[in-house]
Amino acid sequence: MAITRVARVGAIAAISALALTACSTAAPEGPAAGGDCAPSDGPVTLTFTSWLPGVEEAVAIWNEENPDIQVEVQTGPNGNGGTYQNFFNQLAAGNAPDLGQIEFDAMPNFRVQDGLENIAACEGILEAEELFVPWTWSQVTFGEENAVYAIPQDTGPMAMFYRADLFEENGIAVPTTWEEYEAAAAQIRELGGYINNFSQSDINAFAGLVWQTGGQWFSNDADGWSVNLTGPETTQVAEYWQGLIDNDLVAVYPPWTDEWNAAYNSSEIWTWVSAVWGANTIASGAPDTAGNWAVAPMPQWEAGASAAGNWGGSTTAVLKGSDHPYEAAQFALWLNTDADALTAMNRTANIYPATIEGGSLPAFGEGLEFYGGQNIYEVFAEAGNNVDPNFTWGPTMTQVYNDVADGFSAAVSGNGTLLDALTAGQASTIAALKAASIPVKE
Repeated sequence: MAITRVARVGAIAAISALALTACSTAAPEGPAAGGDCAPSDGPVTLTFTSWLPGVEEAVAIWNEENPDIQVEVQTGPNGNGGTYQNFFNQLAAGNAPDLGQIEFDAMPNFRVQDGLENIAACEGILEAEELFVPWTWSQVTFGEENAVYAIPQDTGPMAMFYRADLFEENGIAVPTTWEEYEAAAAQIRELGGYINNFSQSDINAFAGLVWQTGGQWFSNDADGWSVNLTGPETTQVAEYWQGLIDNDLVAVYPPWTDEWNAAYNSSEIWTWVSAVWGANTIASGAPDTAGNWAVAPMPQWEAGASAAGNWGGSTTAVLKGSDHPYEAAQFALWLNTDADALTAMNRTANIYPATIEGGSLPAFGEGLEFYGGQNIYEVFAEAGNNVDPNFTWGPTMTQVYNDVADGFSAAVSGNGTLLDALTAGQASTIAALKAASIPVKE
């Protein structure tokens, strides 16, 4: 039962068809729309760009079973780390890969820029809706009729990875509230370590913290979009982490770097509040700490509460201009529903499937050696059940993340504050929406 619930993590409110129509003249079209999605003649080779660790293992299963439809994997950095910009550049040049990994929060960007093939007419795609948790399917349709722009892959409920051995050896209680977290941070700093690393570039992680707190950055209706990156909940989160930064209680290493990995592998950093897929990041980046980690729920703003945020969750999309939308759609559907493929991706990247039945696979009922034998998926299952289903993504999230990240980078260097960065990000987001002729309410 809990396995099914985690798949229900946060029904991120779908972008309405009306709002998207206001910001793009592109109606559902392309080789896969209008009832025309025929197989290609002869053997086909597809290109697929992903940053998922070890996705080649799942692709190899497909390639062995489908000799006439081969998939070549192209790896790259995470979406906001460069892959999305590469996609936009490739789309503009007309040489985008057939398929790409795109997170839910970035899907509206690609829809607005008409960068996605509508694969609804491809065999088995519309019928696949019943296989996926409803909120994830709504993320790939945008509420449009006879439209499917990607296949959901995974979800990202958040919890707290922590060094169980270090907390126990030093007599520090594992924090259950953010107040206790700050107190533990001071104790850990006296021992020469840091409780966490504040990421200056993972603004989607910060959004997950705001999500847990009950904040909303966007809302929309028939009159347009409202933007609020400085509401009371966001301000609360920003001021909390600003205090940790100002008091040197958190590290500020650039994430996803060798320096960042070394800080975790050397026991300098004791926790990471992250999504379920972060289990692989720690295991691969800090191999010397195997067996010493555990997972607990996110700290709470109020004792006894159980709210959680969501960070990430991805889709496999067929990008605009693919010469083989039928074959690309079949591969995307297989990759995210086949038991062997899902098991392989969990083994190499710790993803949690977006399918209703995916969480019942044996892999999700086992303890993990790296985490001291703990079945961490039980914690994430409960977290997924405690995510507010009504968080709304805006139509220009890539721009939001980039602009706020610039301000966060300045803030961790002592130039301004996190709230200053969010204030500037709100202004630039409103300007970006207006520049794209997307109605904005001020």
